[in-house]
Amino acid sequence: MLEGSILQKLETCHRHSQRPIRFGVYFKNTLVSLCHALEDHILNHDDSPLVITAFQQGKWYLQEANRYADIAKIAQQVVIMAAPNSGWAEHPTSQLANVDLVGLNPEDAVSEEWHLIILSPRYTAMVLCQELSPADYGVTGKPKEDLERKFYGLWTFEPELVKETAALAIAHIQNYNPELAKKLTQYQNQIQPRLGTPEDLSTVVTRVVDYLQTEQKNTTHQILDRNLVANEIQAFLRMAQIMDATDITNPMAASEVMSLVETIGQLLDLPAWQIKRSRLAALLHRIDPLQRAESLLTPGSTRYQEDATDIPPSCPLVPGAQVLRTMPRLRAIAQIITHQSEWWDGSGEPAKLAGDEIPLESRILALAADFQCRVNGKTSPGLSQEEILTQALEECRQQQNTRFDPKLVEALSLLVMGLQQGLELPLMTPKASVGMWLLDSRLENEGKTSPEISSSLK
Repeated sequence: MLEGSILQKLETCHRHSQRPIRFGVYFKNTLVSLCHALEDHILNHDDSPLVITAFQQGKWYLQEANRYADIAKIAQQVVIMAAPNSGWAEHPTSQLANVDLVGLNPEDAVSEEWHLIILSPRYTAMVLCQELSPADYGVTGKPKEDLERKFYGLWTFEPELVKETAALAIAHIQNYNPELAKKLTQYQNQIQPRLGTPEDLSTVVTRVVDYLQTEQKNTTHQILDRNLVANEIQAFLRMAQIMDATDITNPMAASEVMSLVETIGQLLDLPAWQIKRSRLAALLHRIDPLQRAESLLTPGSTRYQEDATDIPPSCPLVPGAQVLRTMPRLRAIAQIITHQSEWWDGSGEPAKLAGDEIPLESRILALAADFQCRVNGKTSPGLSQEEILTQALEECRQQQNTRFDPKLVEALSLLVMGLQQGLELPLMTPKASVGMWLLDSRLENEGKTSPEISSSLK
């Protein structure tokens, strides 16, 4: 990382923290899609956000200047950082009252960065990257194609991280324009961003995926394509994290269910590919609020109709899971999530499947999610950990042969016995790497014919 850059300062602050930041490498086409999706969200919501952005050079700003004129109509304040060059300060957008330019010195490390920081009362979002150095590119050197340029950094919706980065950016602006920095600090203090609800942020996630997929259709380069797909998966996983975090009574549900699902799969001796997709489905199993999202997948659209032809009759177009089907690689995951509400006796929803007609991963997910919720909900101070586990298991047993597969309840019994005897299941933090196995083309068609636990579970 470049010394003195905002990215480097953020990394230094979190180097030894309990919440280390996970960085990645992004191609320029991925960042363009991410930024356009976030900018579109600004344009479609009258939230008066504070927007701080960096374009490396003024010429890149000039390409987006008209778009930022529209953003300025919505935003409370827009600040644009870049190394100046011909014409950027004279563009009409730059003359708007709530748009400020910060001309960076060429030797300033921030002039090698690409930022979009959005602070709104209803949500936060951020892209924060810096271009790889010539040495980082290696012997091949800097790519000839502009869209193949690589950047190192992150993107996130996490309010505290976005707010912290905004403060670092304002502190950097202080070196150039103290009065502007003072004004921005006042704006930042006025905005108290909260962790956006799933309903608020589902539109952001869906726009990100839509933009990434549109760019993917225009890409023939395999590496660029994989980078775009990886970020689509990241978008859904981050949505799942937000949904968990907004549930203050059960904030680690997805991670805990994932650990239960994986262990049950191991007890059943399932193949690796089936366990992997079960883990991913567990992380995304609470994704139903996405049914409120705006998406290209709306009834009547061509893409909706095309996608529907690929769905088997036993997998209805449930709105929440349907968003996942925008990605071909996630259609199996969508099917698992869709059928987690089926019952063993055929009285469940949405297709009233019974017994082995229900996908095995859906049956496992349903049992694991119910057990986790029961354990998490038992707060009586008089109950020991062993008693909590026993009670939750017994309540699941009472529903075997009606709601749950009796063989899976038997497997859960073995797991509970292990927990009561000291077995500890690791609490796994949801991260993008969980779904990266989907990018392996050798696994893409596997299983098509096949029908992290917290202290409270230790």
